Amino acid sequence: MFRRQPDAAARRSVEFLLDGQPVLGAEGDSVAAALLALGRDSCRETAVSGAPRGPYCMMGVCFDCLVTIDGVGNRQGCLVRLRDGMAVETQHGRREVGR
Repeated sequence: MFRRQPDAAARRSVEFLLDGQPVLGAEGDSVAAALLALGRDSCRETAVSGAPRGPYCMMGVCFDCLVTIDGVGNRQGCLVRLRDGMAVETQHGRREVGR
């Protein structure tokens, strides 16, 4: 469903951690777009059933792209620009108090 724009190959690569593993994304992408480009179709699990959820609207309305970024949970991946050294983690269930 999602495809890269033709100019994406010309953009600089950005290295970030995804669940503790180093991966590459494209400069200018949102975190959610980078996850989709890596083939990840889910970025969180629901708090009640543990069902996987992934980016849907890509404009900050649906909250299905919630991830933990640099230790802070419940961040909307579609609204955060990817940057070098960022640590992105799959969010499991609800955010813990104080994190």
